[in-house]
Amino acid sequence: MSAPTPAGPRVSPVFVGRQAELAELLRAADAADDGDPQAVLIRGEAGVGKTRLIGELLRSLEARAAVAAVGGCVELGGDGLPFAPFSEALRVLWRRLPDEVRAASAGHEDLLARILPGPEGATSADQRDDDVTRLFELTTRVLERLAADRLVVLVVEDLHWADASTRNLLSYLFRTRRRGRLLLLGTYRSDDIDRRHPLRPLLAELGRLRSVRRVALPRFTRGEVGGQLTGILGAPPDPAVLDEVFARSDGNAFFVEELAAGGRDHPGTGLHDLHDLRDVLLPRLESLPETSQHILRTAAEGGAATGYALLREVAGLPEDELIEGLRAAVLAQVLVPEPDGSDYRFRHSLVRETVSETLLPGERALINRRYAKALEADPALVPAVELSCRLARHWHAAQDFVKALRMSVTAAEEARHCYAYTEQLWHLERALQLWDRVPDEARAALPAPRCPQTYPRGGPGQEGAGPARLDLLATAVVAALHCGSLDTALRLADTALAGLPPEGEPHRLRAAWFRTQRSRLIQGLNRGDGWQDLETARKLVEGLAPSPVHADVLVHIANWSAVHPGPDNRAAADEAVRYASALGAEALELHARMTRCLLDSETDGDGDGIAELYEVRRRAEELGELGIAGRANQNLPSILEGMGRSEEAVAAADHGIALCRSLGLADHEGWVHSNRSISLFSLGRWAESEAALDEAAAVARSHLPRWTFAARRAYHLLHRGDADGAARQLALADELRGTEQLQTQLQVALSHCTMEIAVGQGRLADARAEFLRADAAGLTTGPVRWSLPMLRTAAAVEAEARGSASLDGPSPDVLAAIRRAAGRLDAVFPVWAGYERLLQAELGRAEGDDDPDLWSLAVTAFATVDRPYESAAALHGEGRALLAGNQRRAAALDRLGRARGIATGLGAGLLLADVEAAIRRAGTDPAKKQEAPAAAAAAASSATAGEPAPFGLTPRESEVLGLVAKGYSNRRISEELYISQKTTSTHVSNILAKLGASSRTEAAAMAHWHGLPPSP
Repeated sequence: MSAPTPAGPRVSPVFVGRQAELAELLRAADAADDGDPQAVLIRGEAGVGKTRLIGELLRSLEARAAVAAVGGCVELGGDGLPFAPFSEALRVLWRRLPDEVRAASAGHEDLLARILPGPEGATSADQRDDDVTRLFELTTRVLERLAADRLVVLVVEDLHWADASTRNLLSYLFRTRRRGRLLLLGTYRSDDIDRRHPLRPLLAELGRLRSVRRVALPRFTRGEVGGQLTGILGAPPDPAVLDEVFARSDGNAFFVEELAAGGRDHPGTGLHDLHDLRDVLLPRLESLPETSQHILRTAAEGGAATGYALLREVAGLPEDELIEGLRAAVLAQVLVPEPDGSDYRFRHSLVRETVSETLLPGERALINRRYAKALEADPALVPAVELSCRLARHWHAAQDFVKALRMSVTAAEEARHCYAYTEQLWHLERALQLWDRVPDEARAALPAPRCPQTYPRGGPGQEGAGPARLDLLATAVVAALHCGSLDTALRLADTALAGLPPEGEPHRLRAAWFRTQRSRLIQGLNRGDGWQDLETARKLVEGLAPSPVHADVLVHIANWSAVHPGPDNRAAADEAVRYASALGAEALELHARMTRCLLDSETDGDGDGIAELYEVRRRAEELGELGIAGRANQNLPSILEGMGRSEEAVAAADHGIALCRSLGLADHEGWVHSNRSISLFSLGRWAESEAALDEAAAVARSHLPRWTFAARRAYHLLHRGDADGAARQLALADELRGTEQLQTQLQVALSHCTMEIAVGQGRLADARAEFLRADAAGLTTGPVRWSLPMLRTAAAVEAEARGSASLDGPSPDVLAAIRRAAGRLDAVFPVWAGYERLLQAELGRAEGDDDPDLWSLAVTAFATVDRPYESAAALHGEGRALLAGNQRRAAALDRLGRARGIATGLGAGLLLADVEAAIRRAGTDPAKKQEAPAAAAAAASSATAGEPAPFGLTPRESEVLGLVAKGYSNRRISEELYISQKTTSTHVSNILAKLGASSRTEAAAMAHWHGLPPSP
């Protein structure tokens, strides 16, 4: 049969409808072109016109010299090609802008080579398992660098087929794009996304980001179908034909095209005879020459696109015949050649699916066998990164299980090499399923997987006999851990343990290793504390020769001890350090030393532990041990904050954030931002603290940090004075957390926040109940930095109960529980000594003895540390106590005035309301300055006249104080006044000394209270 001659276009040459959707995309492009990176998700059912809309947008942007890179996800089921759309898009960018891609990735070519093989200078060096986030950061950096001087549009199509690695990288890009003229677009089939689809969690996550735009493509209206038919037919359709096409297609653009073409090409076929898509497509496909049909059946098993050279080998046709068959398929617009002529792509994936469904089982196996043999004979027929994955798929579909097993193991290792842990796990699980279906000699010839570093690899007999099934299980457990499939990892570990003999040193070592992993998994899944498995692992290695497994078990026991207080914890950490050191396992030793620092953090009065932690951080960064470096930079600011060294904690966090960003350690970066936020809050820099939380949320990749950051926002809202908003935020945090188990310190913080919100809403009984629950759960026994503030809040609840209508006075049992818990806490550092004084003052108030002297001791204690909020709370307590005892009214108003000034400067609405209520009870209007000295008025003129202001401030110091009062940092003050930061720092130190203020916030409060200085 001769090739058909097309009677007209199958696709309308006129872009129909979609004006609102195109306008939204153009607005996003405009914003991106202005330097505000944009992200858009486009959804719609199969055939509705997503790709056509993208094409129209790119054509609209051609005048701007925008650079567009389009990558499509590949439908290969569980064999999904890791990073396939990014590899495709980056290859486009490399071809168009090679020098800039090279410059952006300089020094990291080996990382970029994981998803972009080929650039000059790229190598295939081995990698650490935690390098995946570095790859994500590098991809972001490359895109931002290319988008610095031009609009770059990155399109990822068919996200419903995306592999897990692609989904993770896309999530990272959507959440962390920071700068550049970058527009990210993703498309997916909405009708394919059921509640179990793996894309759904990503869509839910991105749905919470206000920065992500969403565009939904509905079906065409009758008028739009008419416009489409006019473009296809070259003339307006008959109304009856329009009605029938609209009814049969239901407004789906692809169905309209096929129905119109079917009616035009086969006028004898009535539309009423066509029942579904197969009925629409098959008559046209069957009308093609047999050679073309053979080519289409072959191409359907090659994926959405197949290279010409590969198709030539697999189709088994003379080249002239192949070309004629392809010509007929292209003229019929079933296949579309790529612009460079290398590949042929099905015009629509629905066509490929229809063709594939017509294959007989034996026919499918035959075609896949031909693909596999062709690729084995000439691997260059596909990109190198796709070879093993495709071979594994084709041999499995061809039911050659020996070759399928070998290629599955190889594909798993190559997926690991690309940080595609979900795909690695998929291949390993298939290899395990095939394990017993192949002969022993086939298993002995398998390539060895890269087992975890501490795992004692080896077959059941001698070395060199191929990997044991246990080796695959161990590798799969770690892959499942890396990709977050904890249930799968636990199932695999249990499978391994069930098959291990109880005796023999090698088996005991492997059993200990799997038990250690099982402990981690049990804790991660909130199914227990994991101690039983650790204890079993410890007993398994007892009496055996020293080994990395033994060191690993001890390090995990030490880490477990860091979050489960006990008397032998320090000894466990010491033993882990000694053992790892003796084995020369420096990475394990650094982990153990860090754990020991954590255990010592609350009693490190001489600073030896913190000095060791600085050394661990330095050494980990020097060695390039990213996991340890990330952990050290995450923990160091937190420990410094716990010591009351908040300024130093901020500096440590700044170092950590810079390191994490440079290495792409996004998970650690989020926690470092959170720790920085806590320290900024302590220092009274609340706006900066809230900005740090926003930064933390932007890079968070799992629910636990997002829960933590949401809970922290609740704490901020509460202290700002919005108790109801805080309650809503805490409810959101609880929803994010789900059933995830929290460490002790997070449980304490959650209970404390719950108590304070209840107090803020006047629910004292609920606050008391929460304290009793926390005390019964052992949350009042430490850590000191979390438990002591909670005890102080509990004491304040009992003090408020004296005049409460909802509670019948203070509870002696609760007060006794507070004192009992406080007696077990050792406040080594000055900041916690200050909290002890606050607690004692609150307990005195609860017991009817509101002693101003106790509050004065707290004021003095916080004068030595930079904690403005606590200073204001102590001043409020002292002023209130003085008023209650009818003592020294002027002194009381002075304390309350200072507290009010600090609370105002902080924006601490909750405390401010309490302070102003106390001032009103004293018969004074808190809106008026108290005893504003006449010198205040003179201050304004004297400062401008060059004369000294009150308190001995120079004119320049008055200017600096004015900016301090506005919340400016030293850097911003320097920029405002055109002076160096060192000079600014000197001025600030002089101001604090002259005012007798303990912090910048107190200085600003005093300035506000006394009416000076004038605003600059």
